[in-house]
Amino acid sequence: MNKTLIVLSGPTGVGKTELSLRLAEYYNCPILSADSRQLYRDLPIGTAAPTVEQLARVPHYFVARLGLEEYYSAACYEEEAVRLLDELFVVHDVVLMTGGSMMYIDAVCKGIDEIPTVSEEVRKEVVEWYEREGLSVLCEELKRLDPMYYTQVDLKNPKRVIHAIEICRMTGKPYSEFRTNKAKPRSFHIIKIGLNREREELYARINARVDAMMQDGLLEEARKVYSFRNYNSLNTVGYKELFAYFDGIMTLEQAIEKIKRNTRVYSRKQVTWFKRDADVMWFSPDNEKAILRYLNSRL
Repeated sequence: MNKTLIVLSGPTGVGKTELSLRLAEYYNCPILSADSRQLYRDLPIGTAAPTVEQLARVPHYFVARLGLEEYYSAACYEEEAVRLLDELFVVHDVVLMTGGSMMYIDAVCKGIDEIPTVSEEVRKEVVEWYEREGLSVLCEELKRLDPMYYTQVDLKNPKRVIHAIEICRMTGKPYSEFRTNKAKPRSFHIIKIGLNREREELYARINARVDAMMQDGLLEEARKVYSFRNYNSLNTVGYKELFAYFDGIMTLEQAIEKIKRNTRVYSRKQVTWFKRDADVMWFSPDNEKAILRYLNSRL
């Protein structure tokens, strides 16, 4: 059998976690989490991190290992995950990776370009500029520094715009010069499974999950980490909206509705991203037998 990485992806709330556990038990293999927020400790409710019982069922990696103040990136994940896979494949023929962080999945499957590390000084300078002047000013600066990337990037995504400007300032070169988009060779076979549901069903699941998170204590969890709000680890749906409630910008009911809406928007972005990849075979999460037939035919 080839050493094989099974990648189980799909939008948030679709049902990846339970299916990933059953598949890992079937293949007697560990799970690598490809979720950029489950990496952090102190966020188990808002990130829908695996529970103690789920962790006891199957060994997991890249879950609750970082402090909220620690910097991490897709490049860090690529380096650590590929090195870990080499170790795991000594023992296992199959390893399962699951999550919804698109950049993290691509980092392992395709590799990402070697982008220079941004100094803390430059990162702080650009973030403070963004907070002071707003996104439109940074977009104009990006247009001046890197006209090519300006035409490609989602100009409504502050993280992407900020990162590009950081690289331009750090290196004195356009960010686009570092983007080769060439896939790196991997020493293992990759099978990609995408999970999806009808939009109405997915949205209903997302809304119900947000309500369940609130019942499970998301408000208290957000209050405990409020002092870390300016770290990148908390620049995410679920916490930003509750921080706005703490700041008196909106009511709790408005914050909860905004969490639901922003999660639905994010789920659409995830589906759009994953559907660009022709190697992904799509299934309903409820069609486990068909998924197993497909996987076994490829192993």
